[in-house]
Amino acid sequence: MRILLVEDDAVLRAILARSLGDAGHRVDGAGNAAEAAHWWRVQEFDAVLLDLNLPQDAGQDSRAGSGLALLRAARARGDTTPVLVLTARNAAPERIAGLDAGADDYLGKPFDLAEVEARLRALVRRSQ
Repeated sequence: MRILLVEDDAVLRAILARSLGDAGHRVDGAGNAAEAAHWWRVQEFDAVLLDLNLPQDAGQDSRAGSGLALLRAARARGDTTPVLVLTARNAAPERIAGLDAGADDYLGKPFDLAEVEARLRALVRRSQ
């Protein structure tokens, strides 16, 4: 499975990439919204793991909601890639906003790596 991992925390991105890679997946990582938007437009992915609090460009502070904007833009152009949101923004209204923006699943931080992998498998299986 080819996965786009969008996470601005470099340590968490590395942990997720390694875990998913060890499970046999190919992972491309993006640390900000601009980089993620580029990869998502030019490459096909089986699934996207998406944080919501992303800086727009490298070197900027996180801006709440930029992950949602990225997701909305992908859905607006007709992209149906399964998206699992992984975020610390886990209150009910935030989960609802993420799902309404086009996320297929939503998981709050902290999370179990095995659960992330299981949810990814389920999303991809349902999308086929």
